[in-house]
Amino acid sequence: MNRVNRLIIGELIGPWLFGVAMFTSLLLAATYLGRITEFIVQGVPPDIVLKITLLFIPPILVKTFAMAMLLGALLAFGRLSGDSEIVALRAAGASIYRVIWPVGMFALVVGVITFVLNDTVVPNAVKQGQSIGTEVLKKINQNAARPTFQTIDEDGVLKALLMAQDFSLQKGVLTGVTIKYLDENLQPKFYLEAKEMRFVNEKEWRIVGGATLFSADLRDRVDIAGDVWPKDLTKLNKSPAQVGVADIKDPDYFTSAELREQLSRSNIDKSLTPENYRNREYWLWTKYSVPCAAFVFGILGAALGIRSHRAGTASGFALAISIMFGYMMLVNFMNSWAMGGAMPPAVAAFTPVVLGMVASAYIIHRRNIG
Repeated sequence: MNRVNRLIIGELIGPWLFGVAMFTSLLLAATYLGRITEFIVQGVPPDIVLKITLLFIPPILVKTFAMAMLLGALLAFGRLSGDSEIVALRAAGASIYRVIWPVGMFALVVGVITFVLNDTVVPNAVKQGQSIGTEVLKKINQNAARPTFQTIDEDGVLKALLMAQDFSLQKGVLTGVTIKYLDENLQPKFYLEAKEMRFVNEKEWRIVGGATLFSADLRDRVDIAGDVWPKDLTKLNKSPAQVGVADIKDPDYFTSAELREQLSRSNIDKSLTPENYRNREYWLWTKYSVPCAAFVFGILGAALGIRSHRAGTASGFALAISIMFGYMMLVNFMNSWAMGGAMPPAVAAFTPVVLGMVASAYIIHRRNIG
């Protein structure tokens, strides 16, 4: 790494770290402070509150990395321009492209880190946070049940419908279960009721505490003792994660592999509605577009930060906030259009990135010839 690269990256690291800390604090307070306060007021143990708070941080970090990249580049190049260091570099024969090159390399590293965190650490943190939060809310409010409805298929044929009064993803437990078994005409054959079903050995559901079989007209019943599933009755063949997947509204909950598996499975068994299918396809593409946004914001921030006059730090903050506000609005519009079928999810996910890259290329070109 030569002296120009060291100068640019050394100037960039401090503002970027400052931006990560600032945006993370702001988003954590704006998004989760109310929930954390509620836990404290309700008497949740401090160690549980701290654990939940720490689990909230990873999904925020992957978003603030890109935001901080924009702010860091604006502040760093604003200072370099204000102290005429950019002028000196250009006088020494360096083009604008050469000056921005180190920013691109740094932003590329940030993008890779963002992708890795977003596809590994973040889904695990979100799953743990939601599971712990749900259990805490159930202790606070005994009526905070999580009912669920599931189809039971065998070789692609609908065999039964499952309804449960409560579901714990963390424990892998269904409570207050009723299963309606269907004949070939999809009419009720009989019903199975169980107080509890538990996912054991990470491979199958078992009845806990016995069950009762009812005829379709509810006139006859058979009590089943023990935990043995009645012979020849189709079992629920979904894991706890698959049981809860339809209710998940948080795109950070899944890894890219899990999203691909859901989309592939839905192509066969139509387990997702068309809207949910498009939504998850959009979530999958954002796994790749968000890291790209970190790269684009770094380039855009550097291009906008190069000025021929001294500009205060406040102008860099204001410009960064304005760009991020416009970006978030555009992302929300793209998400809505993708869910509504007005635009392919891949196009919707990458449109903000492409527009940012086009704007960056234009501004850099103008700065280089100016």
